[in-house]
Amino acid sequence: MSAAATGGDLARPRKILHIDMDAFYASIEQRDNPELRGKPVAVGGNRERGVVAAASYEARRFGVRSAMASVTARRKCPELIFVKPRFDVYRAVSQQIRAIFADYTPIVEPLALDEAYLDVTENPRAVSSATAVAEEIRARIRDQTGLTASAGVSYNKFLAKMASDERKPDGLFVITPRMGPAFVAALPIGRFHGIGPVTCERMERLGIRDGADLRAQSSEFLLEHFGKAGTYYYSLARGIDDRPVCADRVRKSIGAETTFAADLFTPDEAREALRPLLAKVWGHCEGSTIQARTLTLKVKFTDFRQITRSRTREMGFASEADVEAIVGELLDPIFPVGLGIRLLGLTLSSLDTERGRERQLRLPL
Repeated sequence: MSAAATGGDLARPRKILHIDMDAFYASIEQRDNPELRGKPVAVGGNRERGVVAAASYEARRFGVRSAMASVTARRKCPELIFVKPRFDVYRAVSQQIRAIFADYTPIVEPLALDEAYLDVTENPRAVSSATAVAEEIRARIRDQTGLTASAGVSYNKFLAKMASDERKPDGLFVITPRMGPAFVAALPIGRFHGIGPVTCERMERLGIRDGADLRAQSSEFLLEHFGKAGTYYYSLARGIDDRPVCADRVRKSIGAETTFAADLFTPDEAREALRPLLAKVWGHCEGSTIQARTLTLKVKFTDFRQITRSRTREMGFASEADVEAIVGELLDPIFPVGLGIRLLGLTLSSLDTERGRERQLRLPL
């Protein structure tokens, strides 16, 4: 196996963790309200309108999923309990979890409030086993927050992400360099992280249904059909992912989007659906020196027509409430809509860490 295949030096591959909280929003609601424990819970929306932001595992057994219209979720699970989201609480718990991560490595790359990559190749506690580190982190999360986390351990980010899904909820799975190629070969294309539904359909039309089929394709074939992404897919099929875990990566933008199982037609539904996206993108800015000056709203309709609406502020956005107000101003003129909305997205861009520091220094004390 090449050095690239092991995510670094052949003799000393990287040790990468992917920590993913189990049904994070819903689990916090069940933790804080004993009456919700063991019951199907949907965070967000309500029985008549809106969109589910998160679902408990009890609700998922009925087919309830995030981004599903509330009416559809209620139809699938008549006993479903709808709970108003408390993003301030979710962010506070996320900070607790990140503090635990910091005890094991400074190389932490948060993906959202509820998941992150960690590079524990070197760690302050000198724990040689990445699996032992993952077990300690999961135990401390349980002790300090009352919540469970699933962990994936591997030699690169792609496989660590795939591993964290193998034993959910409250599980741990390890993919060693020796296991990697065989694991990828058996993986259905629809489960590959980074291959979305549209690309998955294209691959299946080309006869690519699992990792083995993907590995059988030449780099030229994949480049022809998938452009620059073809090179990435060629590497993934071989268990290769050279991307480092980046704690302080310079980002051009921070975005999140969701495709809905049922189309949205009203402003209230759209606002409700945008709240978890807003919490996700603002979570990257909050507690850091990142300053965003441009907000972009993305709307895709049933006929796949897509529009974007943007607003730029010279001094940047000061708070989540500030961003939420602008989201409303961008969203309202779109209604009424002739066709349903199938996708919404939010992006913060024009990011500037130095500007954020200067602005903070100018604030009165």
